[in-house]
Amino acid sequence: MKKIGIIICGRYKACGGGKCLRALRERVGAFARYEKDEPVEVVGYSYCGDCPGGNVEYVPEEMKKNGAEVIHLATGLIVGYPPCPYIDTFRDFMQHRYGVKVVLGTHPIPRKYLELHTKLGTWEDPSWNERLAPTMADEATRVAYD
Repeated sequence: MKKIGIIICGRYKACGGGKCLRALRERVGAFARYEKDEPVEVVGYSYCGDCPGGNVEYVPEEMKKNGAEVIHLATGLIVGYPPCPYIDTFRDFMQHRYGVKVVLGTHPIPRKYLELHTKLGTWEDPSWNERLAPTMADEATRVAYD
């Protein structure tokens, strides 16, 4: 069984996780990396601690104690405006400090966010290609996650 943790953006700390958990069930977005028949258990769900991410220093340790092998930084860190300026720092810190794989994203990017960020030019820098790749989806899936 694959055990994962999810860390969401502090702007959405009241989020119930519906899109993330649905995407995990459906194995879409960044959860497409897990086979449909592979059991996956969420062993931790928290928020970053608001900018600049105070919980990122401690929450992964608890998740790892609960067996987390992978921590997903939720799609909200990518699609919020502005996108999280610390996302790469969070990923690098957690991977080095806790030795866990960190994946950028959870649920697919909803169409409304893709359209907005395209108009604003937010993700024009080529460095965003790698960050966005796990959460890109076809148009029908993007619409389903609006």
